[in-house]
Amino acid sequence: MITKLNVTSIYVLDKDEALDFYVDKLGLEKGNDVRQGDYRWLTVRVPGADGTEISLEEPGAPLHDEATARQLRELVAKGALTGLVLITDDIQQLFDTLKARGVTDFTQEPTAHFYGTDMGLRDPFGNPIRILQQGDATA
Repeated sequence: MITKLNVTSIYVLDKDEALDFYVDKLGLEKGNDVRQGDYRWLTVRVPGADGTEISLEEPGAPLHDEATARQLRELVAKGALTGLVLITDDIQQLFDTLKARGVTDFTQEPTAHFYGTDMGLRDPFGNPIRILQQGDATA
């Protein structure tokens, strides 16, 4: 029986730039940062959470041949691959904090919906990120 999701991955084009964005701007914390030869296993996670980590993967060896890596880099830059959905308890405060930290690529400012309030942004590589403050969908 599966009991927990441990790691999910997103593609980034530069692991150091991704680490800066996800930790210093978005507010996540660094998880693992391990070198295995030329490969770097780098993860981030919600601060203080003992849960799922996000692996920041660069297209290329040893995971992909160069032709596949080139295609993936193009798709990342278009924002055509999967992104992340994160939860917050104060979306307006987070929006203001992100703007103060220099985040500018918002695709949607905080907007109220029947399920809560959410906003959208992109990481420096084009990956979509949605952040949700959950509401009472039964109200």
